[in-house]
Amino acid sequence: MTLNEAEIERYARHLVLPEIGGPGQAKLKRARVLVIGAGGLGAPLIPYLAAAGVGTIGIVDDDHVSLSNLQRQIIFGAEDIGARKVVAAANFVTRLNPRVEIEEYVTRIDPHNARALVAFYDVVADGSDNFATRYAVSDACFHEKKPLVTAALGRFDGSLTTIRAHETAPDGKPNPTYRCLFPDEPPPGTVAPCAEAGVLGALAGVMGSLMALEVIRAITGFGDPLVGKLLLVDAMAMRFETMKYGWDPDNPLNGTSGVAA
Repeated sequence: MTLNEAEIERYARHLVLPEIGGPGQAKLKRARVLVIGAGGLGAPLIPYLAAAGVGTIGIVDDDHVSLSNLQRQIIFGAEDIGARKVVAAANFVTRLNPRVEIEEYVTRIDPHNARALVAFYDVVADGSDNFATRYAVSDACFHEKKPLVTAALGRFDGSLTTIRAHETAPDGKPNPTYRCLFPDEPPPGTVAPCAEAGVLGALAGVMGSLMALEVIRAITGFGDPLVGKLLLVDAMAMRFETMKYGWDPDNPLNGTSGVAA
């Protein structure tokens, strides 16, 4: 897939990077990325993917834009209040980069539809705000053999990792699943929702941008992905740390008890 003159000018700063160049930019143009959630993480993630030249971006969200979203979800404006987030996000991308194709899914992803949604994409980026959705998405990515970039936000902290559980590590062991990192969902009431706990708006921008960087690395192949590594961001101390985690043979997906169907 070649780039035309307008694309060469638009992506010139990528093209002069040896780690991306023409071949990498062509990979971005061919790529299909599914974004789960157009909220705090999806709002900065989506425009950076579009600006980078990702050819097709699917967006899954069943929510509407509210006034309280505007503190951190910067692709929306006051005129978007009440609109479907997926529709408003698609309009933003069209204004930013009309060469990007947007596929809109006004729905909530769950174990019943997750595999059908992720099946036709090259990379999945999960910015959802609850464990039930994260398990459904990560399980679907395992079964459909798709790389997953997943992040989470706290009040003043964030985390990010890449899951490639359908592949093996250099030592021959399976790569860890999301369930290796979080075997069980926290008990109800132990994790307060954003509306109750609050969240630092600029931190959502940082974590969503890091998600975009990890997706771009997954597509173009440069750098060392966060497979088996959890990036932790502490905005109170302005500290970045990386914690390693490994494959759990007791996990229900690629554990020793057999791969789940």
